[in-house]
Amino acid sequence: MSTRTTPSTDLAATRRRLWEALRARDEAAATAAVLDAHDEGVPAEALLLDVIGSVQARLGGEWAAGRVGVAQEHAATAIQDRVVAALALRSPAPPAGTGDHREPGGPPRRVTVACVDGEWHALPARLLAEVLRGRGFLVDYLGAHVPTPHLVAHLHQTGTDVVALSSSLPVRLPTAHAAVTAVQAVGLPVLVGGAAFGPDGRYARLLGADGWAPDARAAADLLAVGPWRPGEPRTDSTGGLPHLSDQEYTLVTRARPRLVGQVLRGLEDTLPAMASYDERQRERTAEDIAHIVDFLAASLYADDAELFTGFVTWTAGVLRARGVPGDALVAALDLLAHAQRDFPRARAHLAEGRRALVRVPRPPAPGPRS
Repeated sequence: MSTRTTPSTDLAATRRRLWEALRARDEAAATAAVLDAHDEGVPAEALLLDVIGSVQARLGGEWAAGRVGVAQEHAATAIQDRVVAALALRSPAPPAGTGDHREPGGPPRRVTVACVDGEWHALPARLLAEVLRGRGFLVDYLGAHVPTPHLVAHLHQTGTDVVALSSSLPVRLPTAHAAVTAVQAVGLPVLVGGAAFGPDGRYARLLGADGWAPDARAAADLLAVGPWRPGEPRTDSTGGLPHLSDQEYTLVTRARPRLVGQVLRGLEDTLPAMASYDERQRERTAEDIAHIVDFLAASLYADDAELFTGFVTWTAGVLRARGVPGDALVAALDLLAHAQRDFPRARAHLAEGRRALVRVPRPPAPGPRS
């Protein structure tokens, strides 16, 4: 990998060029933006993380602000994935005859990179896989949505030294927990990463992962340090999370369809504006309620109300960008709290979410027009 120091102006210009190509859905221009920079000496790792990864984060922000639609975001992400493939073709493979296994007591040589079951945001994992290849690791990249039994079967058939699991949404924490435990049970350590595990990795520690990294560079640096040994999988009935014994997570998860319907009907009675909603608006409202229930369940699983409050304040911004009044979200939390009157932890998390919404500043009222 080149050791050239890349001026930030070079990267900024390449990011702008890539962004404009994605906006135009021009795959050829997007590929040229990245490969031209590589030809000029920008290291592949910088292009992967500081250009492609950075532009992908911007794309997500534009979607949240309502300036990019779902289909447009998917199209741009697909182009990004092919740009990564084009860049990867220029990266040298490990030398022929390189051993698959690490030296005794040394850092891992072969890494399996995968997204947890149900996780479809695969680009972060793909970027990690390419960074690791660029640094000389042997990588099995399994892609998005890898069911845990299939992951374990793969590990039995290969000489993997360590597993790197990616997840972007905290609602996947229970699935990630199952995957971490299953991998450790076959004697392999697990490194996790992605927004699902919290900005400080708090949920990685909660689930018993052997390591956590905030980004692909940090993950590669961490994997380069040996030795790696698996932790002991937690085998008690709650998987090392004693708060799960109250069954609130399980009961809320099972009641999800009923809760969504109950809150939707309550909103129709509470908010007169919903009487004019068309079918698409009603479907979107039901989807929003389902996400609230999912994140409530995830916060119960982790026993962390901050997980839920972070989601509802983010959702408030998204809804504001859509023109949905903030009172609708508060009303939804109140209706959900009423439905959870027998679940003290759930009610406490919902109360925290409501207080957080009250603290979110409202946008300034428009001034008089001149």
